[in-house]
Amino acid sequence: MPTILVLTEEALRESDVKKILHLHDDPEARFEVLVPADTERNVITDIIDHLSLFEMHKAWDSLTHRTDAQTARSEADTALNTSLDRFSAVGAEASGSVIADDPLPALTQAVNNLRADELIVVTRPHAVEDTFHQDWASRAREELGVPVLHFYSGTDFVG
Repeated sequence: MPTILVLTEEALRESDVKKILHLHDDPEARFEVLVPADTERNVITDIIDHLSLFEMHKAWDSLTHRTDAQTARSEADTALNTSLDRFSAVGAEASGSVIADDPLPALTQAVNNLRADELIVVTRPHAVEDTFHQDWASRAREELGVPVLHFYSGTDFVG
């Protein structure tokens, strides 16, 4: 029975879950969803990411509004529960947890404890991290020793 780790920074969309299941046709596949409680996001990086996507309003919000740790944890809990509900709605077995800001330690532990076969990273585009290969998927490829697929939420674009 293959175990697939899914790392996401926001609630998976129905289309994301369908894409993941399409990649893993095995009815025995088990999915472990990990959502970091992002409490330490870099303001400058956020602004550049939003500007690169012509999201002027979101860039301004990044500059003027910061999320506190309790709110970040609550948002991560909501994203996890929504993602698990979407897996369940299509009959897939999934469990998960909220993890710390830096997902690498939790991913390493999950790969070892669950004997994961693969990691799928689902994010929004991040111009700075993606360009300089400091994004979660690039870092995981260097550290984990399992295949890593990175795609952008709600799109067919693979990062």
